[in-house]
Amino acid sequence: MSRARTTFEELVAEAEAAPTEGWDFSWFEGRATEARPSWGYAWAMGERLAKAEAALDIQTGGGEVLNSADTLPPLTVATEGWPPNVAKATALLHPRGAVVVASPEDAPLPFADETFDLVVSRHPVRAYWTEIARVLRPGGTYFAQHVGPSSAYEVVEYFLGPQPDAQHNARHPDRERAEAEAAGLEIVELRAERLRMEFYDIGAVVHFLRKVVWMVPGFTVDRYRDRLRTLHERIEAEGPFVAHSTRHLIEARRP
Repeated sequence: MSRARTTFEELVAEAEAAPTEGWDFSWFEGRATEARPSWGYAWAMGERLAKAEAALDIQTGGGEVLNSADTLPPLTVATEGWPPNVAKATALLHPRGAVVVASPEDAPLPFADETFDLVVSRHPVRAYWTEIARVLRPGGTYFAQHVGPSSAYEVVEYFLGPQPDAQHNARHPDRERAEAEAAGLEIVELRAERLRMEFYDIGAVVHFLRKVVWMVPGFTVDRYRDRLRTLHERIEAEGPFVAHSTRHLIEARRP
């Protein structure tokens, strides 16, 4: 759905005013689309949670994905590092008996060895495999959907220019397989897909970069106003700005 009749300044102001906490992407409805992976992560996660005794959700965001599960295990814990998300996830998950622990994403997990039979995560900034392996019980499973290499790099490189090969190869599923195995985990399943994204107006681009802050570090409208205006004019003249996300599903087991 196009919003071409709205001015550049109005679109940008609306996007700047939109809240960014949590992983609720409903603001993008009618303004941007992203194809979903074929494996249906939230549904598959829910199936596993229903059978688990003790589960951990790493980097839960606002708790929305974990909360989508119909049944939570008797012991359900989530970690999150950004204070606004900690508050949002607590409000959402506490009524369901889940505990939210404030923990920086790059810190050791604040749990004893072999605590959980299931660890899940959707789009962690990074997977710390030795910590995941440590908190899993023998026979326990890590089940997650990760962001893959060069995800949405059409957006990144529009603002930052060509990126080095090392950046493109970060998060590669083969690299994550090797890291998981080095931590003592066995890979049960690993699937990857490249998915089409479309941004129908410049407000959607602004909101995306404010919400997913690691895409263009230090992004502000004032800093990139000229590039944003040029992109706005391109969208108005040519149609949606197209990018491609990459995702991989990974299931790993502690022997």
